[in-house]
Amino acid sequence: MTCHGPGSQRPDHADPQERWLLVAVAGVLSFVAMLDMNIVNVALADVSDGLHASAATVQWAVLGYQLPVVALLLPVGSWLDGTAARSAVLVATAGFGLCSALAAAAPWVAWLIAARLAQGVFGAVLFVLMPVLALRSVRPERRGRAMSVPATLGPLGAVTGPAVGGLLLDHLGWRSVFLVKLPFCLIALVVAWRALPADAGLRRPDRRSVRDALVGGTGVALVLLALTMASSSPRWLAIGPAAVPFLWWWLRGPAGRSVAGALRTAGLFQAHAAVLALAAAFAAMHYVVALHLQRDDGAGATTTGLTVLAFPLAMGLASPVGGRLADRYGARPLAIAGAALTAVGLLLLVPPAGDWSPGGVAWRLALAGAGMGLNGGPTQALVMGAAPPDRTATVGSSVQLARSLGFTLGPALAIAVWGMVGGDRGVTAGLALAALAAALAVALLAVHRPRPPSVPEEPTPAASASHRP
Repeated sequence: MTCHGPGSQRPDHADPQERWLLVAVAGVLSFVAMLDMNIVNVALADVSDGLHASAATVQWAVLGYQLPVVALLLPVGSWLDGTAARSAVLVATAGFGLCSALAAAAPWVAWLIAARLAQGVFGAVLFVLMPVLALRSVRPERRGRAMSVPATLGPLGAVTGPAVGGLLLDHLGWRSVFLVKLPFCLIALVVAWRALPADAGLRRPDRRSVRDALVGGTGVALVLLALTMASSSPRWLAIGPAAVPFLWWWLRGPAGRSVAGALRTAGLFQAHAAVLALAAAFAAMHYVVALHLQRDDGAGATTTGLTVLAFPLAMGLASPVGGRLADRYGARPLAIAGAALTAVGLLLLVPPAGDWSPGGVAWRLALAGAGMGLNGGPTQALVMGAAPPDRTATVGSSVQLARSLGFTLGPALAIAVWGMVGGDRGVTAGLALAALAAALAVALLAVHRPRPPSVPEEPTPAASASHRP
């Protein structure tokens, strides 16, 4: 049997149920990987007490996962383009689950941080694999629906993380926050083991790839650390310039040239900028609305949580519709329409017209969330469908990096704008920034013209027959 990497892996087309089971696996693992971005935040105080560690030290239980996830996305994408899909999914899922169990069993804080760092490495592999797995599990005419699954469940995991973590913390203690992902990992392992064809195993990265990963990962990690910690102290922004030499060296190396070449060949730079802008808009809005409702309007935590929940609920309901419409009318029009609807919803939040009641905020958030649901899958299908067939993992990783940086950049910009303006005008300025970022995404998608892959996605019958074992 011929061995294929994720960029060329094609499951058996004889069983449609297996293909959609793999799409479901992609969605579940996207949800779990993004859930881990935020679910631990609510448990930090209890972890600090339980492990007798300072709050600053325990904070690295969160950063220890986030930093390697984002920093290793591009190196992992380049590596996975030449690695077998089944082995990669099984190893990454098993490693992710094992590290969750080790984190839950941590007897001291150093153990916990080490487990989270290792989990972040496996999480980076999952983030890159999931859109590729969904893309390759269905026929091209069903990509919109397939890509909507991980594109929606991933952000939903990020949004619901604090609520899920709070429930577990109140009833089962802080260790359950790490254990909750294990059943999902086990189910994904069983399905992937049965549905994906056997392969020759993982490809070991060479020395040059490891060096490029360390250089590029260090640069991205410094940027992420500066943006993340700037909310506690603006002085952290000073470490941002230290990332420049690392990123410059990486871009001039073979790994950086390979990523840039893949994006240039497919004409995907504008689409990546749109993904980043829309993620920043979402994250900035979420930060400003939640903080303003609680701190300035006096809403309780439950009321605030239920109000903000309007966004992910509408997003989840609109996502399947967006996928189906994209398969029928094309991914690009749906991506533009979804981003435009999000921009309208956020713009309606800017001049609140005196109505900052939970209900008044909720319907505006629902409108913006519906737009995000309509946009997510079509945008992912648009980008991944234009990727060169041998570079789908690379392009998938670059999209995930753009989205992750947007999620980090949005709150940082909102905090900066709110701090400069202050008061209620600061709230308006923060929401205006979110609406402007969403409008920028609309413009970028409108002028985006993806180039078709240079190699046909589907082999001809003659070619398929000539490659049969």
